[in-house]
Amino acid sequence: MSFRLMRTSLAGLGAALIPFHPGVAHEIVGNRFFPATLSIDDPGVNDELSLPTVDSFKTGDDPPARQRDISAEFSKRITDDFAISLGSTYTFLRSVDPTIAGASGFQNLETTFKYRVYRNPEHEFVLSAGLTVEWGGTGASSVGADPFNTYTPTIYFGKGLGDLPDTLSWLRPIAITGQVGYAIPERSSTTTFALDPDTGALTADTEFHPRVLNWGGTIQYSMPYLKSSVMDLGLPDFINHLIPLVEASLQTPVSNTLTSGTLTTGTINPGVIWVGNTFQVGVEALIPINRQSGSNVGVIAQLHLYLDDIDPHGIGKPLFGGAVQPASPFAR
Repeated sequence: MSFRLMRTSLAGLGAALIPFHPGVAHEIVGNRFFPATLSIDDPGVNDELSLPTVDSFKTGDDPPARQRDISAEFSKRITDDFAISLGSTYTFLRSVDPTIAGASGFQNLETTFKYRVYRNPEHEFVLSAGLTVEWGGTGASSVGADPFNTYTPTIYFGKGLGDLPDTLSWLRPIAITGQVGYAIPERSSTTTFALDPDTGALTADTEFHPRVLNWGGTIQYSMPYLKSSVMDLGLPDFINHLIPLVEASLQTPVSNTLTSGTLTTGTINPGVIWVGNTFQVGVEALIPINRQSGSNVGVIAQLHLYLDDIDPHGIGKPLFGGAVQPASPFAR
């Protein structure tokens, strides 16, 4: 579908989904603010811009390569509950083997359509559903971009523990988020043909493209929530803006795995997010769960802008519906 046709059809869908309640900036459910996380997507539907997200790590290849990525993602709400995001990543690859040439280029463009299905303020729970499309052929094959589309329907959720009893009040700042997606390649396999240099015979090599379960989650402890909704300990202001967290981002091939195998790969990412009223900054370590996931500990960092709070009557306003109500994580 062309971008022009896509915009036309989505405008019709947006008109059908116009909400009848006022919008709120960020994903705030009851007293719970769910920040944008760095390695998996948060459950929110917002107007936001991640620019840049940068990472550096060694791949699990043999021999490994040093991979550095610079990416950006822009998310725009069509209605208060429905948003479309566009993301792009530029990758630099340099093998540890000096005889192997490096490469650089864009990964495939990704588009995500996300709809907030349910929100329960009393129990600080939110559920969203989405579809991510990786547009094949929009990136460089030298950095691993596929020439075919991949479609990933995904469920996202977030749950705060603010509904715990008073005897467990110190646990109330904890929240968990997660996502489960099923990546479906448009093409089941790719066969390449080559001439054997010794015999001159034509040989065929077939690679099967597996369907992959993309899953992960976060556990986070919100210092803003501790101060505003549990107890003000008189800590320095900088500490009261922090959300320490641990993320897990994992991939498990589950079908069509003849050439890929079924080994789960991914990383566990401890880190911290500093939250402001109009932006946040986060940094995490990337710890591979096995040798196939990477050969050392990497790092990821992100600057994330809350467009709905920066300009609630302009770029941060849903295309259909009224202006959003700015809602600071600290003004509870």
